[in-house]
Amino acid sequence: MRLVFFGNNWLGWKALEFLQAQGEDLAALVVHPAGRRKYGDEILATAALPPERIFDAARLREPATIAALAALQPEIGISISLGYILRRELLGKFPDGCINLHTSFLPWNRGANPNVWSIAERTPAGVTLHYIDDGVDTGDILAQERFAVEPTDTGATLYARLEAAALALFIKTWPSIRARALTPLAQDRAAGSAHRVADLAELDAIDLDRSYVARDLIDLLRARTFPPYSGAYFLHEGRKISMQLTLHDEGNAEDRAR
Repeated sequence: MRLVFFGNNWLGWKALEFLQAQGEDLAALVVHPAGRRKYGDEILATAALPPERIFDAARLREPATIAALAALQPEIGISISLGYILRRELLGKFPDGCINLHTSFLPWNRGANPNVWSIAERTPAGVTLHYIDDGVDTGDILAQERFAVEPTDTGATLYARLEAAALALFIKTWPSIRARALTPLAQDRAAGSAHRVADLAELDAIDLDRSYVARDLIDLLRARTFPPYSGAYFLHEGRKISMQLTLHDEGNAEDRAR
């Protein structure tokens, strides 16, 4: 298929590697601006495109960018770990639509940081491949898989599991996408949950004078354990004290008590 790839991060890199290995026709690459890229060098090297076919994701709303992408006559857009919203004006340039790979079990945890919210709010975890529409992660679902959050999971370990599962789902599903053999399933926009990056600020602030249910506090702390990033914190005499949670699975408690 002739495609435009919108990508960032490890997951975007590995998915692009897979598509290149399949011999797909990469019409253009859209990446984050230099200061916002993760695995940007690897993605650019894998794409191996001339500069005129590489586009800045921060300029996707500009008519000139939309026209330049449309002139390349792509059939489909593939968006993976892109931190920018694709608007209707651009989506309409792809006859086979644009597909997004999201690391949540939609309709749960649309938007940012699904690895955090699946733990902190105890909502379903999984990965979903879906069409992009004019909402945020609200388009028709093409394929998805759900899996359990382990009691030893942190934000970091669940993130890694979600990335690996998302890549596996994409690789497994791609032949059916290519053959246009999947029947999309409409999402219920009123169901599930959604979060913005800014929502983490409220979650992170631990009030030392507030009572917490132990389960809720433990889940909050492990959800925000993602070294080297700082997460949950409390204030002590004007000092900000951040916390990371270490978890060890010691096996069956009854067996250990015998």
